[in-house]
Amino acid sequence: MAQLTDTKARNITPNTKPLAAGGVSGLYLFPSATRGKGKWILRFISPATGRRRDMGLGTYPEVGIAAARKAGFEARLAIQQGTDPLEARRAEEAERRARQEMPTFERAARKVHAELKDGFRNAKHVDQWLNTLEAYIFPVLGTRLVNELRASDFAEALKPIWLSKPETASRVRQRCDTVMKWCAAQDFIMASPVGVVGKLLAKQPGKRERVTHHPAVPWRDLPSLAQRLFSDDRPSAGKSMLELLILTATRSGEVRGMRWDEIDFKSATWTIPASRMKAKQFHRVPLPPRTIEILKRQRKMAAESSLVFPSRRNTPLSDMTLTKLLRDAEVSSDTPGRVATAHGFRSAFRDWASENGYPRDLAERALAHTIRNSTEAAYHRTDLLEQRRKMMEDWERLLLSGRITEFGELKKSAI
Repeated sequence: MAQLTDTKARNITPNTKPLAAGGVSGLYLFPSATRGKGKWILRFISPATGRRRDMGLGTYPEVGIAAARKAGFEARLAIQQGTDPLEARRAEEAERRARQEMPTFERAARKVHAELKDGFRNAKHVDQWLNTLEAYIFPVLGTRLVNELRASDFAEALKPIWLSKPETASRVRQRCDTVMKWCAAQDFIMASPVGVVGKLLAKQPGKRERVTHHPAVPWRDLPSLAQRLFSDDRPSAGKSMLELLILTATRSGEVRGMRWDEIDFKSATWTIPASRMKAKQFHRVPLPPRTIEILKRQRKMAAESSLVFPSRRNTPLSDMTLTKLLRDAEVSSDTPGRVATAHGFRSAFRDWASENGYPRDLAERALAHTIRNSTEAAYHRTDLLEQRRKMMEDWERLLLSGRITEFGELKKSAI
C-alpha cells in the first residue's frame, strides 16, 4: 500500500473516501467539512471485547502524517500486548483528572476545618484545631496528595511529639484522622490510614500519668490572699471579677461572659445559660452576700453594658486579665515555681469541700461537673440549689475571715 503524502492529504475534500495513511494497519485520514483538513482515525479490533473500535489521533494538518503514524504504531503495539489503547487512554485521562482534583493534605484539612468550625464550642477550639496541624503536620505532609499518604507518613510526622507531648499528639492524630475520613467520604481515598498509627510508635504514657493539675492556692492560704488582694474600697474590675470567680467556684469564661440578665438579685441566684457552659447544660449558682455586694458595686460602674465586666469595646474581658493580675501580684501556688491560675481556685474549693466533710454530690454540682455514669445521671433531677447555698456561704466566710482554724476543723453533716 502506497504511503500517504502531504500533497495528497492537503488536497483531501469533503465527502470523499478516507485516505489510508500507509505503514500502520487501520490508520486513516477522514475528510472534514473543509478542503485540506481531516481527522486521523485508527480502526482496530479490541483485544478486550473483540469488537471494532475507532480511536481518534488528532486532526490534520495540526497532527502531521509522521506524528499520526507514530501514534498509530504505538497503539498497535499495545493491541498486540492485549491492551485496548482506547481504554488505556481513558484510564490515563481519568487519572490525570483525578490528580488535578486530588487535594493536598493541607488543602483538605483547611476544607474540613471550614466545614466543622461552626460546631466548635468556642473560638479558642476553632483556632487550636488548625494551629496544631499547622505546627506539627503541614510542614511535613501539607503538600502531599492525600491518596499518597500512608500510616507510616503520619507516624513519622507525629513521632517528635508522641512521647514528649502525648496529649497534644493524641489530639493531632485525631484531627488527622478526621481529615482523612473526610477524604474517604469524598472518594479521594478508600479509608483513613491514621487509625493504625499507634501500632507504629512507642506506647504513650497512660492518662493517669499525663494528668497535670492547674497550679492552685492551697485553700488554707486563701483568707490571707483575699485580705491582700481584695481589701481595697475601690478595686479594679479585674480584682472584682477574680473575687467573684473564687467565691462562686466558677470557670473564667463563665465569669468573664457574665450578663446582668442572668442575675436575679431577689433570689440571689445566677443562672448561666447552657450555651455558655462547658457541659452545654444551664447551671444555677447561689450568690452569697459578698457576691451581691460586688455585683451592686459593679453595676454602678457598668450600668450601660449588658455585661457585668465589659471591656472598653463592650466585649468580655480577656482571660489574660486574670492571668496578669495573678502574675503581677505574684500569687504563689502549690506547684513549685508556678504562679496560681484562675482555674486553680476551683481545685482549692474542691479540696476545701472534701476536707471539711461536705457531700461529694454538693461539691460536684457546685463545680457543674458532668455525671459520667449515665444511670446515675438519669436519677439526678435536682441541682440542690439551696443546699449548695449554705455551702457557698461557708466558703465565703472562709475567704473573708482571715482566720482558718475554726474552718479547718469544721465538719458538715451529710445532707
